[in-house]
Amino acid sequence: MTTTPETRTTTGTPEASEPAEYDTWSSLWWQRRGPLAILHWGARARAEHVPPASRPGAVLLDVACGGGLLHPHIRDKGYRHVGVDVSTKSAEVALRHGVDEVLIHDIHDIPLPDGCADVVVAGYCLEHVARPFDVVAECCRLLRPGGTLVMDTISNTFLARLAVITLGEGLPLTWAAPKGTHDHRFFIAPHRLVEACAAHGVPVDVFGVVPHVRDLLSWSLGRGYDVRMRSGTFTKILYGVSGVKPQENAAP
Repeated sequence: MTTTPETRTTTGTPEASEPAEYDTWSSLWWQRRGPLAILHWGARARAEHVPPASRPGAVLLDVACGGGLLHPHIRDKGYRHVGVDVSTKSAEVALRHGVDEVLIHDIHDIPLPDGCADVVVAGYCLEHVARPFDVVAECCRLLRPGGTLVMDTISNTFLARLAVITLGEGLPLTWAAPKGTHDHRFFIAPHRLVEACAAHGVPVDVFGVVPHVRDLLSWSLGRGYDVRMRSGTFTKILYGVSGVKPQENAAP
C-alpha cells in the first residue's frame, strides 16, 4: 500500500538538501549553543518515547542520525545503536560520540532487511528530503512486529513558518539556524504523517513538542545550558508520532 505525496502550498518544486550541505554541518553538531542546539533538545525528547530494550541484542535504527545526538539519551536502554546518514563527515562524528555503527546511504532506500530493527527513530529529517513518505515507508518496513516507531518533524502551518524560518533563521543570533535550512513546502501536516504510517502498517499517535518556557528564556539569556522539551497537545509548530507495529499474528 502506498501514500500520495504531500501537497505543497506554493508553486515551484522545492529542492531537498544535498549531502554536501550536511557535510558542512559536521563541525556544528556538538556545539551546545550553536545553530543546531535545538536538535539536542529534540533528541532528548525523542528518547523519552523509546522503551528499554526487551531482548538481548536489540537494535535501534537511527534514521538520519547526523552527529549522533540521540546516543547519550538511549545508551543505557540496552540497544545496539545503528545510524543511517547521507553525510560521511557527520557519520564520523556520530561514531566518535558512541553510535555503534553508521551506514552511509540515502534514507529514501535503506539497504537493510525487513524487520531488522526493534526501534526505528527518525528525528527532524522529513522536512529536508525530497520524498518524505518514501522515508516513512522505509522506517515502517525496517521495524519488526512489536517494535516501536518514533518520528518528529515540523507542522505545515503559518505559525511554524514564522517560528522556524522567519524567526529561527532570521534573528541575528549565533544560535539561529543557517538561512535556507528550511523550506516550508517540505513541512508536513500531522494527519498526513499519521495516514502515511498507518498505510505502511504502523498505527501512531501524535504528540506536540514544545520547550519549557522558563528553560528557553534562561537559555536565550545565556544563563542555562539546556532546554527541556515536553510532550503535549500543541502541534502547530513541532510535533512527533509514536506507535507500535502490530504483531503479525494479531487479529485484524
